[in-house]
Amino acid sequence: MAPVVRGLIQQEKNVSQAVSLAGTKIVLRPLRAEHAQAIVAATADGSLAGNLYTTIPNADTIEAYMAYAATSVASGDAIPFVTTLADTGEVIGSSRLWRIDSKNRKLEIGHTWISPSWQRTFVNTEAKYLMLRYAFEVIDCLRVEFQTDELNTQSREAISRLGATFEGIARKERVMPDGRQRNSARFSLTDDDWPAVRDRLEAALRKHGVEPAFSVIVKAA
Repeated sequence: MAPVVRGLIQQEKNVSQAVSLAGTKIVLRPLRAEHAQAIVAATADGSLAGNLYTTIPNADTIEAYMAYAATSVASGDAIPFVTTLADTGEVIGSSRLWRIDSKNRKLEIGHTWISPSWQRTFVNTEAKYLMLRYAFEVIDCLRVEFQTDELNTQSREAISRLGATFEGIARKERVMPDGRQRNSARFSLTDDDWPAVRDRLEAALRKHGVEPAFSVIVKAA
């Protein structure tokens, strides 16, 4: 594993460093401006661009999507990734660590989408495995949160399968692009939960024929 700066406070201040998280089948790479075209292509796969539960970038919104990600990085609020295949580098999704709270050693995993061709495969499991290992084992989080649309049954079930605790419904938590006032289901994992969750994720990866692996690659931004 490459040397990394431990702790959320240090991570927020080292915005000149770009962190990649590498597993066996996927690599989470820092989201950059040059990924815009590949992101649009990935979200055009199937009906993803019409998703009603989360904000999915398309050709019309990609500029704002990339600008928001860049602003979040500059403020220390987020670490956004593109999800890529390890063997080809193809972009097949995106996710980010965001709402980073260094004082309370917590963050949220969100802004997640995966191309329909790669849903219900190893991809989501391995991506969560990489981000959670980074959160709990590298930057010393005490708590990781998840939020999803109250109506998004598939996402809620996926988060529950991780072993996350359902903490309730945040009413009118955000306004969606179509104007709908979204209620969000909130879940969390703590460092106490992590050992059992890690075992569960590693077992799930092996069922997909993926041997769990984790490395952190830090390069100058």
